[in-house]
Amino acid sequence: MGDMFPPRLKKFWDKWNIRGVIMLSLFLQTILIFFAPSRKRTAKKLFLVLIWSAYLLADWAADYAVGQISDSQEEAADKHDKTRELLAFWSPFLLLHLGGPDTITALALEDNELWNRHLFSLVCQAVATVYVILLSTPNRLLTPTVIMLFGGVIKYVERTSALFSASLDKFKDSMLEDPDPGANYAKLMEEYANKRDMNMPTEVIVVEDPEKGRECITPVRPKDDLTNLQVVQYAFKYFNIFKGLIVDLIFTNKQRDESRKFFDSLKPEEALRIIEVELSLIYESLFTKAEILHNWTGAVFRVIALACLVSSLCLFSLKNEAEYEGFDVALTYALLICGIALDSIALLMFCVSDWSIARLRNLKEDLDEKDPWAWVDRVLNWILGFRTLRWKRSICFMDGHEVLDRNFMFRRWSEYVHAYNLIGYCLKIRPKRFHPTKGMIHSFIPCSGTRQFCSLIHRTLSNLSKCNCIILPVTLLRHQLGRLIRSVLEFFGLTELVEEIRFTTSDRLTRELWEFIFKQVQHKHRFAEDPESAKSISSARGDWTLVETSSKTAEGGPDHAKLLRYVTEKDYDQSILMWHIATELLYQSPEEKEGITKKEEYTNREFSKILSDYMMYLLIMQPALMSAVSGIAKIRFLDTCAEANEFFERRHINKTRQDEKENLVKEASRAILSVKTYVEPMDVKGDRSKSVLFDGSVLAQELMKLQKGRENMWEVVSKVWVELLCFAATHCDSQEHASQLSKGGELINFVWLLMAHFGLGDQFQINRDDARAKLIVAK
Repeated sequence: MGDMFPPRLKKFWDKWNIRGVIMLSLFLQTILIFFAPSRKRTAKKLFLVLIWSAYLLADWAADYAVGQISDSQEEAADKHDKTRELLAFWSPFLLLHLGGPDTITALALEDNELWNRHLFSLVCQAVATVYVILLSTPNRLLTPTVIMLFGGVIKYVERTSALFSASLDKFKDSMLEDPDPGANYAKLMEEYANKRDMNMPTEVIVVEDPEKGRECITPVRPKDDLTNLQVVQYAFKYFNIFKGLIVDLIFTNKQRDESRKFFDSLKPEEALRIIEVELSLIYESLFTKAEILHNWTGAVFRVIALACLVSSLCLFSLKNEAEYEGFDVALTYALLICGIALDSIALLMFCVSDWSIARLRNLKEDLDEKDPWAWVDRVLNWILGFRTLRWKRSICFMDGHEVLDRNFMFRRWSEYVHAYNLIGYCLKIRPKRFHPTKGMIHSFIPCSGTRQFCSLIHRTLSNLSKCNCIILPVTLLRHQLGRLIRSVLEFFGLTELVEEIRFTTSDRLTRELWEFIFKQVQHKHRFAEDPESAKSISSARGDWTLVETSSKTAEGGPDHAKLLRYVTEKDYDQSILMWHIATELLYQSPEEKEGITKKEEYTNREFSKILSDYMMYLLIMQPALMSAVSGIAKIRFLDTCAEANEFFERRHINKTRQDEKENLVKEASRAILSVKTYVEPMDVKGDRSKSVLFDGSVLAQELMKLQKGRENMWEVVSKVWVELLCFAATHCDSQEHASQLSKGGELINFVWLLMAHFGLGDQFQINRDDARAKLIVAK
């Protein structure tokens, strides 16, 4: 095999393969430490692919380089080459790189379960590194090499420990309290039996828990608005309690009531700030080294690892560098200096993280007490001020809405609400953004030139296709090229990924939408006085809102109860598809838009559209988040799309010119509503097709009756969508919520934690403290 390559190329490869891979490993470590924290801030596929590639290549590069150094050491020893000393010195750096940066330990939750594989790899790599060092003896760099070996082992142990602590079994064990055997039942029964045998009056009395009903020592909340530091402190407090949701732990009645009382006193924006810090802390505990570094042991070992790098640099600088090649010496200094720089940057990130700040300053029990360290609070508030929420007015109508507009580097999540529309997908049109904003990346990329170029290509192809002499070749070329692209995408399983990129849009979360969701959940929690009612409310998927609205409707008004069958008698995924189609048909109706004169009604209309497209995005593009409730959503979606495409083709809607695409959805919606539905679609179709296209049209016509009855139809629709979102949030697997945090986070994750804080949901049980009751025997 070696004869296939020229001798010069083989010599070049033998000399530079190790050095090239070591430089690649250092480059990958730099990418991970700087870019890995941003994966909780964005859901961009290309960015996540970059992190995924760097994560996998980093381990491969280090493993490969150690093997190559081991092979080359034997040849260098026979030639008495001084390079072997530097090669032995480089091998502990690869162990250091295998330890990985603090900003990422796992790509997904499943990686944490493979901690034992990493432990085995640690032993193998450490043995291989020691073997390489022994082959290099006698070695004048032995002392700094051994010191670096110690530092590399520390870093690898940190990574393995982080994976072990984040594995679900260990994560649950770390939150378990000391076993509570309760009252000594056997001893009590013996005493009770003895008293009865002695004919003494005896009875058993259950004494209430002395802690039950006692007010919390910590104040519910300050009188003024929460400061940035208080937001982090409260978030850290509730993070240590509610992170048990991930492993389905049981919460006490006291914890539930305290959380409900606290969040009921918050403003919507304060709740959003606290929850985003909580979710950020959950992300750090599961996907980074935060859990093991924020204790005395982790801090001490981190200082030791950094000291090993500094000591090795000092010792190496004292050696006679002239005996080694200039490039090798420069590469060694690069490894040492970059290692110190990266560790120093990681240490700085560690010091200013939310976790460190929350542990540095505990939550005050008495806010009126004078604190000599108040200046520390001011400094920490200033640091946290860079990460606080930023709002920007977006003129979408009248005076507009306020949208999140925080600098990318200071975000704690993506801050986007995604949209996917069924009718738009059938017509190959992306949903329209309500609040267009430009990120920092648009300042560096000239998008206008790209768009002009694409427009020029499109106009050229259109003009060519109109030419009779070449219309056939152009059409054939277009069809063949389309088939080829589809075949390639299907072969590599990228069809759904490309469709998600093509037909999904992202819009910033608005203050008004979050306030609307918060107030709806806050309103419902006041009816949840016990676990049974809380479970009943969280299990509602539109019926609770419709029943409540119907009870408030004046006599003779529209009957909201007729709409109940579209939620109670249908599967959850079927309800989402029907309400999504109905919302789109009503939204595109010109009569509905022209009849809107109040800002509140327009806002509810916008909320309905945003939540409708978002729920469709979750149902189709994020099936893992909806796996517990999605049913046969994919089949229903495809059948509905098939019927819609057939209907549009028969009405010649998809034959509309390219420059009229903006009005294409409105035309399609009017055509669907124009179909007379005297007979129920299900009675005609039967069970052969799962399409719900015209069922959604029937629902839209029922909703129009609310508007004719002078009811705020959009208020009802928007509240139903919030309830559908809450149902999905509480019935989604908690581990899927945690997993989504490494992909930018979703609005549904915030709703999930908000519902938990208000004591709503059936993903956890409430312990009524009965086991703490004290039994006494009356004499």
